[in-house]
Amino acid sequence: MSDDTAPAPAPVRPDQGGSAPPLGVGMVGYAFMGAAHSQGWRTVGRVFDLPLTPAMTAVCGRDPDAVRAAAGKLGWAAAETDWRKLIARSDIQLVDICTPGESHAEIAVAALEAGKHVLCEKPLANSVAEAEEMAAAARAARERGQLTMVGFNYRRTPALAFARHMVAEGRLGELRHVRVSYLQDWLVDPAFPLAWRLRKEAAGSGALGDLGAHAIDIAQHLAGSPVAGVSAQTETFVTERPLPGEAPGGALGPVTVDDAAIFNGRLESGALASFEVSRVASGRKNALRVELNGTLGSVEFDLERLNELHFHDQTDTASESGFRRILVTEGEHPYLEAWWPPGHGLGYEHTFVHQARDLLHAIATGTDPEPSFADGLQVQRVLAAVEESAAKHSTYISVDAG
Repeated sequence: MSDDTAPAPAPVRPDQGGSAPPLGVGMVGYAFMGAAHSQGWRTVGRVFDLPLTPAMTAVCGRDPDAVRAAAGKLGWAAAETDWRKLIARSDIQLVDICTPGESHAEIAVAALEAGKHVLCEKPLANSVAEAEEMAAAARAARERGQLTMVGFNYRRTPALAFARHMVAEGRLGELRHVRVSYLQDWLVDPAFPLAWRLRKEAAGSGALGDLGAHAIDIAQHLAGSPVAGVSAQTETFVTERPLPGEAPGGALGPVTVDDAAIFNGRLESGALASFEVSRVASGRKNALRVELNGTLGSVEFDLERLNELHFHDQTDTASESGFRRILVTEGEHPYLEAWWPPGHGLGYEHTFVHQARDLLHAIATGTDPEPSFADGLQVQRVLAAVEESAAKHSTYISVDAG
């Protein structure tokens, strides 16, 4: 379907009764991310006052029995086994893509051409070329009133959202350093099977795309400045793993992505940045840590203590200087006006509720949501620069500005 013949999304008009009109949501993929996104769609209307009511219309997967079971468990009204049929449904206005990266571009472009809004999990694609295609399709669709967003859910952690507010307010002054590490340990065991995340054709890259995409987006979002160039190293420590379904001692297959990546960079603002991502860091389950240092102060975040920030005010007197804890549970903090009394913390799953809230408000008002497909493309360009630098023995590589 060409850009000039694709149907525009139905206009949003509150009904005479004052209740929020429905928005049909169709989701492709129902594994870990699909379950997390489903939690967001199920919960958002029970917590926030919304301009649209998300209707969990259909979920799609290839295995008929498994996808029907997932629909019942996760709260979807129907199941489909062909994503093309899902995006063709007239009762679906938003397509939520939770599949491996190899299929993101094909599904997203087709959904946009079918007149749908699109939410796509990160990373946006497996290559810069695919991400450019998706961003171009998003620009054309925007002219028809369709909106797109990338699922960098950690932006929706109240503490990180508040940290962004502090940076934008100038509380840290001029940023000098940004540090992000994101460490996991689920691949420490060499007997872990060769899952799709360990195959380049399916995942694009390893820890770099899986964890590094989050790290890059968080750094750029908090700093308000893109990465301009990088110098990197990557490593695959376990080069062969058991094929899925093989008994111990059975056939092995090659691991074609990285286990870990370390890279330094410079932001366009002039600040220095450092990144470390790994899926073989023993003892680290989901350890995302962020620190920003500026001329007037510093802020630090640890996902394992996700309701807290630590803030240092450089303007304090020497006798009172030091980091202090900010408990991010007050109603004045981002997203928390609708949740629990102060001191009652939130968790990982709430970021997907906030993601759904923000996207529904954007669709209702016609406002461009963030992060956009253009933001996802920029992250993809940084990932590509990291891979190129690592292949060239850590040569500094400028990030393509597009």
